[in-house]
Amino acid sequence: QLVESGGGQVQTGGTLRLSCATTGFDFDDYAIGWFRQAPGKEREGVSSITPRNGNTYYRDSVKGRFTISSDKNENKVYLQMDALKPEDTAIYYCAALSAIFFDSDSWATYDGWFRFGYRGQGTQVTVSS
Repeated sequence: QLVESGGGQVQTGGTLRLSCATTGFDFDDYAIGWFRQAPGKEREGVSSITPRNGNTYYRDSVKGRFTISSDKNENKVYLQMDALKPEDTAIYYCAALSAIFFDSDSWATYDGWFRFGYRGQGTQVTVSS
């Protein structure tokens, strides 16, 4: 099970920190990804992490603004979002995929989402101009 929290409404340039609490699987053996879906747009991968080795991945539009991290003691993954822009407005979801199936080249695509077997319900992020 995955439960997201930390969404909200901020102004352009603001900051939010999303949390993803995970239960029911071995945290170290999975890749955890953050995805988002804006109204009228396809769901897209934002950032992902493989906690065992700490490798992180970001889509180009959030590089330098978002930071993903994990806490193995708490089995949580965080997404620190700085310098937020209106185009970051979306529902943000976390999802988990066994690390052996994780593909760093395709995880962030529309189809990549469907490979993640565990998914949260999402948290709304709204950035106003």
